[in-house]
Amino acid sequence: MHTVLRSATASVTIGPDQPFCIIGERINPTGRKKFQEQLRVEDLSAVEIDVAQQIAGGAMMLDVNMGAPLVDEVKLLGDAVRLVQSLTDVPLCIDSSVVEALESGLSAYEGKALVNSVTMERERIDAILPLVKRYGAAVIALPNDEEAIPEDPHRRLELAKQLVGIATEEFGIPIEDIVVDPLAMPIGADHTLAMKTMEAIHLISTEIGVNTTLGASNVSFGMPDRHTLNAVFLPMAMKAGLTSAIMDARTPQIITAVKGADLMMGNDEWGATWIAAHRAKLAAAQAAEVAAQA
Repeated sequence: MHTVLRSATASVTIGPDQPFCIIGERINPTGRKKFQEQLRVEDLSAVEIDVAQQIAGGAMMLDVNMGAPLVDEVKLLGDAVRLVQSLTDVPLCIDSSVVEALESGLSAYEGKALVNSVTMERERIDAILPLVKRYGAAVIALPNDEEAIPEDPHRRLELAKQLVGIATEEFGIPIEDIVVDPLAMPIGADHTLAMKTMEAIHLISTEIGVNTTLGASNVSFGMPDRHTLNAVFLPMAMKAGLTSAIMDARTPQIITAVKGADLMMGNDEWGATWIAAHRAKLAAAQAAEVAAQA
């Protein structure tokens, strides 16, 4: 199954037979005090840096979130979407827990966006899925309800099936436009949670057949050397059926692990992407050496 997202001039296809879709997570004020302060005065200059760094790192899509205390998120999300689209042609994931902000971002967007996200809570379903349908977007579906994120992978599968059924049958959203997030849980809280997430990925991928994504950094939360843990987790999750992730596209260690897994899984024909990336790395190192000697 292929999920196709588009900007005004470019597209990306998410699917098990496609290169893993790297969705850059950086345009998000969570945990970024200075960025939050800038947003309070509607200063989006940091976004330009974030876009450039993530695209240079290998992002194929960008997540855009303006959720910070004491900001006009409705206005800012629309402004940020327009700004990002003026800087790059990669498709966007429009990310907000505020329904009005989602609509602002969707109305500003040129193309077919990915909406982040909808849960099994009926109030959220009735608010968000009509927007997804109206704007012809795709949507990330989270298998959690009013109670909690279930640890049991089979319960996550059950909730995902229910949510996919509601989206397709009640709202007429094509199943290929639903990307399920099986929910990455922090291994620092329980050493079994990563394996449970991978089991949920496998169940959802095989029994529903939809594409999947994760907030990949969540798995290493609270642990030291997070980049190494993320670089180990993502290829394992890809083997389980993960087809995309919202992740740090600025970290070469993680990107290299994903690209290597793409090659090993047969999604990098003749190793062309791997070889091109290696040559680019060598050229950059040689340029740096020349500059240092000048």
